[in-house]
Formats: sequence, structure tokens, C-alpha cells
Amino acid sequence: MSEEGIKLMDKILVLDFGGQYSQLIARKVRELNVYAEIRSCRTTGIPEVLSEGYKGMIFSGGPDSVYAEGSPTTDAGMLDIGIPVLGICYGAQLIAHLSGGKVSPAYDGGEYGRTAVVADGSELFEGVPKKSICWMSHTDFISEVPHGVRTTACTDKCPCAAFADSERKIYGLQFHPEVTHTEYGQVILSNFVHGICGCDSSWKMEDHLKSTVARYSEELAGKKVLLGLSGGVDSSVVAALLHRAAGENLYCVFVDHGLLRKNERELVEKAFRPRLGDHLIVADARARFLGKLQGVRDPETKRKIIGEQFIRIFEDEARRIGHLDVLAQGTIYPDVIESGKGDSAVIKSHHNVGGLPKDIGFTSIAEPLRDLFKDEVRAVGELLGLPKELVWRQPFPGPGLAVRVIGEITEEKLDLLRDADAIFREEVDKLESRPSQYFAVLTDTESVGVKGDARAYGYTVALRAVGTDDFMTADWFRLPYETLETASGRITAEIPSVTRVVYDISSKPPATVEWE
Repeated sequence: MSEEGIKLMDKILVLDFGGQYSQLIARKVRELNVYAEIRSCRTTGIPEVLSEGYKGMIFSGGPDSVYAEGSPTTDAGMLDIGIPVLGICYGAQLIAHLSGGKVSPAYDGGEYGRTAVVADGSELFEGVPKKSICWMSHTDFISEVPHGVRTTACTDKCPCAAFADSERKIYGLQFHPEVTHTEYGQVILSNFVHGICGCDSSWKMEDHLKSTVARYSEELAGKKVLLGLSGGVDSSVVAALLHRAAGENLYCVFVDHGLLRKNERELVEKAFRPRLGDHLIVADARARFLGKLQGVRDPETKRKIIGEQFIRIFEDEARRIGHLDVLAQGTIYPDVIESGKGDSAVIKSHHNVGGLPKDIGFTSIAEPLRDLFKDEVRAVGELLGLPKELVWRQPFPGPGLAVRVIGEITEEKLDLLRDADAIFREEVDKLESRPSQYFAVLTDTESVGVKGDARAYGYTVALRAVGTDDFMTADWFRLPYETLETASGRITAEIPSVTRVVYDISSKPPATVEWE
């Protein structure tokens, strides 16, 4: 779809105040088939909002306090330009603050996690039970609502969990409707987007794919493109999309960095050689990567080393191929968010977002999936006609097993983890209902065990399985005890140097999906 086409359709603005979930809000709106885009509060004013013709605005959350000096804010006139506004968490507090209400520190440190909320059934809560579960994450609260604003929901600790100024169509939620932990979050967002803002459901993933292909067909015309192909979902979809846009000008490099899962290289070559022919280049860089990582324990240092080496290898391959103009990457929304781009806080850097050297050696970078979440990437992959075994492969981090071996990386540890991970995935694959992602982690802890009637001292392997639809939030997956028992028994029996297996039952947040 052209920019003019997007401008004419119904759309929602997500005004970003540095919230970790700002992109997720936009994704959830798009899930309602309404186009949403994100702009920073620091660079977006009333003229820009009016010129774009938004049907509504959502003020995002954020880590700051609205009453603190230098905290992100916006013109109070934003509330009076005639379009509905919904504030979420910090955004709700900011609306109250700008409207003459009062925001104060919570007396008992705030609320975090799943919380029971009681709502009054007003327009924002139409179709939501009087009592439901929401997701809270705040240290401040609205202690006094502005004049003319009424409280529409509360919790045991928060007297104003939601408010409404129905006449001006201004609303606030202290909790996060965009995360999966809030039971009726999507109903609430639909009430705002469809009911209050009156948006039509006219935006589809097919439109996004068409506009993206059209954009890159124009931008890449006459240019040769180099893509790092891991065989994972993101890079596979980028390869198919850019092949449609750039055709024979696309070259894909698969780097065997020695940090792959068991039999990964063979699987990738089998899947892509028939499609790409000689334009699939396999670079054996195992010794190079392991040499650079020798003795390194810090996870951020690992990521940056791996990111830089990827780029250097691409440069080496580019020189062998001949002149290349563009470096393509499988960057997706969660990578950007967690790497702290924009106003968001850094959770961890990603090899294709942060830590890259400035002297890349290419004239530009193409990131066609940068605006999409994992489920949207899969949808694009299906539209492109990729095989299901590629589209629905489990996510695998760019740094590979380097971030699943805690502490120093050695060939022995990598081989051990490859075997443990293969056993675990083999057992989980037998289930009809499987997690969104599941893998093994080699911890940096050794413990005493008994093997063959003798005392043994060996490694501890952690098993991780999560369920999610967006990878911004995730619940630990309740695997059957029988599956865990079989996996644990096989790992300790088949891998002599492992004496203990544990299961990770941490959700995201507060944990991340990967351990490093």
C-alpha cells in the first residue's frame, strides 16, 4: 500500500513516552485490522497529529514519573483537538496530570503482575465482566482525578484503575490492556478503536506485504543485496520477500559460527539450496568465532563480538562476490524494543540492532520486517508461500547457543548443550499441544550426582518452554510431568557430564525468554 493509501485509511497514533510495550500496543491495534503507527512524544506535536488525520490516539506507558523534572510529556492541547484519547499506565497518569488531577507515589510500592480489577461496565468496558484479571506495573497512582472525570475501575490497592471523560472522549487505564496477561485487554482496545474512535477494519497483512515489496522493488532496483540467512523464521521470510523484490540481485550467506543447534547446517542447506542455487553461500567460520569468544563470560560482550564478526564475514563474502550495495537484516519489533531504540530502556542488545561497527562497508541496510512482531512475520511467510516447516520453526537467537551457554564458551560445552537441546526438543515434539518456544540452557553451575553407584560431579542443564503470541510477554509452559521426566532421564543417562536437570518456571516479565 502506498503512503497516500495509508494516509487515507482509518488509523490510530500510538504516542510513545518510552514505554517498553509501545510497539505491542500498535501490534494489538493492527490485530484488530486497524492501521497503527508509533511516533515519539518528543518530536510529535498537534500540527503533525492533525495533518495525518488520525481517528484516535493512545498515550503509551513509560518508566518515568509525570511529576519528575524532565519526564516525557506533550502539549496539554493534545487533549482538545477533537479526537479520542486513551492513556495507558504512564499515559493515563499524564492525562490526569495535564488535566489538573494529581499523581502521587504509591503508599506500598505499587502493583505488579496479575491483579483483580473491578470495572463499572462503561463504554470502555463494554462486554467485560465486572471483575476480571489485568496486568499492573506501576509505582505511582492517580490520587485525585481531574474535574469532570469519573473513575470507572479500581483494584484493592489502586482507587483509580481507569477513568473516563465521556463527553471529551478521553480515557485512562492504569493497567496494560495490550499484554496477554490482561484477560479482556483486546476487548477493551476494540471498544476504544472500533466503538469510540469509529475505525473501520480495513488494514490487512496482505496490504502490508504488497506495500513492502513495492517499496523495496523501488529502493533496491539495480542494487545487489547481501542477506545473512540463518534458516530461522525471520531471515527465511526476509529472503523470500527480498527475492520477490530484488530477484537475482539477492545473495544469501549462511554462517556456520559453531554456535548452531544439532544438524542445523544440514537442515538449512537442504531447505534453501534448491531455492537459491549458487546464491546461497555457506561460510564455515567455526574456528573464527570460537577464537574470538574464548574466555568471554559477559553476555553483552558475547553479543557484540558475534554481531561484529557477522558483519566482517559479510564483508569478506561481499568482496568474493563482487560489488554489493545493501546489507539485509531480519530485525523485527522485539529486537528494536529490547535494544532500547527510541525512548525505551535497554533490556539486551541484539546482534542485528546494537553493537555493530560503524564501518559496515555497505551503502545502506534493508530491514523489511522491522515493523512486525513474530506472529505477523509468520503470516507474511505464509503469504509468500514458504513451506510450513520454515514458517513455524522455533525462534533461534542470532548469537545462537552463545547465549544459552552461561559463562565461558567451549567446544565441550557446546557439544553437550547441542545433545541436551536435541533430546528435549525431540520429547516435546511428541506432544499434540506444544509451546511457542522450547530449548535447553547449559548453566554455569555444577553439582554432585550419582552415576553407576559412584559419586559424580557434573553440569546442570535448565529446560525452558514458554507460550506466547507476541514474544513481548510470555508464560512458562505447563509441560506434562511425563515429558519432563523422560527428557530429564534421557539427558542425564545419555550425557555423562550432566548430573542435574531443572525446569524454568519464570514468565516474561520479569524474566526474558532467553537466559542471556
